Amino acid sequence: QFETASPTNLERRRGPGRRLSDFVRDAEEGEMSKEQFMFLMAIDAFKRSNGKSFPTWTDVLEVIRKLGYRKTMPTELNLGGRAEDWRERADAPSNTTHSTPDDKAENRRNAA
Repeated sequence: QFETASPTNLERRRGPGRRLSDFVRDAEEGEMSKEQFMFLMAIDAFKRSNGKSFPTWTDVLEVIRKLGYRKTMPTELNLGGRAEDWRERADAPSNTTHSTPDDKAENRRNAA
């Protein structure tokens, strides 16, 4: 039996009646778009500057936001109501600044 619609809009399984999108096929064949190449370079720079071979999902989201991406459109994914959709302005800040342990300790001292 063929599945007519993807429940999440994320499935990439191959099989009868399924084709990879041009976006995915080109990337798998090593022909990256400017967007894909910039993302790859940004992740590589993050890994090198932070000494991490395997960034966490939070790290990946930080890189994406620092590249300038913002949540300006409604989601195209079906997450089954497990997450609330939202939008933000295109010029919203990345909000990815990290506090060091020393910064946190100083903030606690100043608050006391």
